[in-house]
Amino acid sequence: MKTHVPTSLRPLQLGALALACSVALAGCFDSSSTSPTVFTETNPPTGTPPPPYPPATSNYQFPEVTVYAPGEVSAEIRRTDFGVPHITSDSLEGIAFGTAFAFAEDNICVLADQIVRFNSQRSAYFGPDAVLGSGDSGNVINDFTYKALGIRDLAEQNIGNLSTHSQALLQGYAAGYNHYLSETGVENIAPPCAGMPWVRDITDVDMLTYALGVALLPGAANFLQPLFIGVPPGENFQPTPVAGAAALDSSFTAQSVTMPEVNPSELGSNGWALGSDVTASGNGMLLANPHFPHVGNQRFWRFGIEIPGEMKVVGGSLSGMPGVVNIGYNENIAWTHTFSTAERFIVYQLELDTSDASGLTYLVDGEPHQIQPETYQIQVATGPDSSITLEKTFYHSSFGPMMTIPGAFEWGADLVGTTSAFALHDANLPNWDILDHWLGLNLASDIDEVESLFGKYTGLIFNNAMVADKHGDVFFTDGSSVPDLRPEALQTIRTSLALLAIRGQAPFTLVPGNSDIFRPLGKVPHQRAPRLRRSDFVQNSNDSFWLTNPEAPIMSNENADLLLFGPVNNQQTLRSRMGQKKLMEIASVSLTELEETLLSNRAFLGEEVLADLLSACSSQGATPVLVGEAEVSIVQACAALAMWDGRMDKDSVGAMVFREFAEKFSRNPTWAIPYTVQQPLTTPSGLGSNQQAVQLLAQAVQTIDSAGLDIMAPLGDVQFVERSLPNGVASGNRLPWGGANNIEGGFNVFRSQGAEDGTLLPRHRYPSLPGTQLSEEGYHITSGSSWMFVMEFTEDGPVGRGLLTYSQSSDIRSPHYIDQTELYSDMPQLAPIWFQRADIEANTISIRTVGAAEE
Repeated sequence: MKTHVPTSLRPLQLGALALACSVALAGCFDSSSTSPTVFTETNPPTGTPPPPYPPATSNYQFPEVTVYAPGEVSAEIRRTDFGVPHITSDSLEGIAFGTAFAFAEDNICVLADQIVRFNSQRSAYFGPDAVLGSGDSGNVINDFTYKALGIRDLAEQNIGNLSTHSQALLQGYAAGYNHYLSETGVENIAPPCAGMPWVRDITDVDMLTYALGVALLPGAANFLQPLFIGVPPGENFQPTPVAGAAALDSSFTAQSVTMPEVNPSELGSNGWALGSDVTASGNGMLLANPHFPHVGNQRFWRFGIEIPGEMKVVGGSLSGMPGVVNIGYNENIAWTHTFSTAERFIVYQLELDTSDASGLTYLVDGEPHQIQPETYQIQVATGPDSSITLEKTFYHSSFGPMMTIPGAFEWGADLVGTTSAFALHDANLPNWDILDHWLGLNLASDIDEVESLFGKYTGLIFNNAMVADKHGDVFFTDGSSVPDLRPEALQTIRTSLALLAIRGQAPFTLVPGNSDIFRPLGKVPHQRAPRLRRSDFVQNSNDSFWLTNPEAPIMSNENADLLLFGPVNNQQTLRSRMGQKKLMEIASVSLTELEETLLSNRAFLGEEVLADLLSACSSQGATPVLVGEAEVSIVQACAALAMWDGRMDKDSVGAMVFREFAEKFSRNPTWAIPYTVQQPLTTPSGLGSNQQAVQLLAQAVQTIDSAGLDIMAPLGDVQFVERSLPNGVASGNRLPWGGANNIEGGFNVFRSQGAEDGTLLPRHRYPSLPGTQLSEEGYHITSGSSWMFVMEFTEDGPVGRGLLTYSQSSDIRSPHYIDQTELYSDMPQLAPIWFQRADIEANTISIRTVGAAEE
């Protein structure tokens, strides 16, 4: 028997991917070799090959912390500058209670929307379409597919198996949210969700469902459409009405499904942990600079928490994180995260049994297994007071739920007669470690404890971690959930030409599913993940783990095959090179210098090629550049570039011109010196062709002219923040904004997020012109640097400065709706982060107690 690989992957053509899949599966496992015993439901682990690795162990135990409130739950909420709440209580339950109350005061609509989303209830409240009346069936697809992924069922069945710490956080958070809703009344909460029927009390199961849904955002959440249409050949994937109701109008077709993006929001970040060798004080320091959406479900929120004598933490978390800090610091350690290059999911190609015409039998080591159908129902609103029930069948294999991508990964016979089907395996489905892992970081006392914590939990979902402690030790690891494949499977992926071709084009790794040798063993444990401990620095700007510290490159070895964690020896992004260049320029770092380094709006590409570009301008002179049949003058663009200060500040003339040049350059780079792995931080470099350079510059001029903007405009005239009114209409209040972009090699970056923000909350958008983020209004900033800070440990405790660029509250009525944003617009800057109790009390602007003690 020969193993089969998919039927549809050839470089540059989706249809030809199928052919590569066929060839790949055919060569992946030869039946002449020793076959492992078949794994079935009635013959679990004992029949499969034994794990090739020793079991991962860790002696980690949570430090002593009060879990449940000794009496009735309550919390003190003390708000300081910019409305940042500091929550004090006597237990984890109380901390979560107070955090939820304060978060709901600021951002209740965001979490209420997400509770509906992951509970598969969007159609019941908003009708079938994500865009009302469009026929896109977006809500129907959301509701059915999350129901088929089973996150609500998993939450209901397993919540009692979580640690008491996690249960207390979930229970406290749900109670605090409900307390706010009861006290305020749904009619009086923030627009646009005031008075809405979909805003309701929640339970701990709702919160766990939400957490499990968030864990899928870097994986299965991007495959909702392929999963929705994943049915056997000849079967209609569309849902059907129950009880004779009329079918809904839908314009959604299988042909509209395209290859999923693995990071559609372009999540990114910079993170530095600086150790005793490079800091002025000899203590640890941290730079945290997540680049996340400013709107929608992935907004950060600032806060501090304290259980007197047991834990004290300040920082920020994504919306709805129950009580603990995602990125921040305590008295002993500071940590931040970046979106990693690791693969959180893989796609399996199943070898179908050709004797079963239904296409529901697949072979594993020659033994038949059944693809199981499961039918689900959802409610769909058809009018203000009417609804229907729809039902639909999904299909599940032992490798995961079935999926289809037309023209690439299809169920059935392919171009050369191979019969295959495809299943999605997401290592975060489910992830029970999320709360315990981040709680452990909140409580950790040093790097030793952090390493032990990572040895026990894999709850960071998609994140690298950079950690510094007060002693000046620093640590990096990729804490993502990655499928743990056997060495034989990884070697097959690494050596099969067909699988390599597919991996080079599809945004995921394809794995044969016709042998148990390819089944995942779980998640890769920390002991076999990329990691590095140093006393100088560790850093990441969303490239792989390889050059975390160029003095100690991280590579695969006999104990840790890092294939699914990302590439090595690869060309670095411009932003990574900017970060590494900044690190090489500093020594004996102070907190002031670290803040200046974070906020400087330098552009790496400009530092590399501006002189050459100006030379090309000089050579071209007043002669127009021929672009197609158009003659384009670059005289004014060259004049703007001559005035450019090399920064992306508000008053930088020429910044827009260079960004648009950089957009064109990114698609057709012409470097004078090519990349070499021996010089990964300094190559490629230089501008290689004057003729090509002026062509790209002329195309940039055409783009700016198409937008109707002034080529000589300073960046602050064309780059701005503008909020939406509660009804989604543009507010008209535009704040000029300094800041670079990835495209020109910025470090502190901002961009326009695009159409999707994960919620159904209304907001306005300015459509970008083709091939650029520029619109006819300019650059509308809705994503980028968000919760950012720098900090250092001192003899008197941690000292930090930070800012949440889009401000604390999404409620337009709040005094903290736009205050931090206005501060940053005026001049890029950070502000003190209050940690010590005396400082918090001295800067308190409001205080209240919620819960039993307020009675």
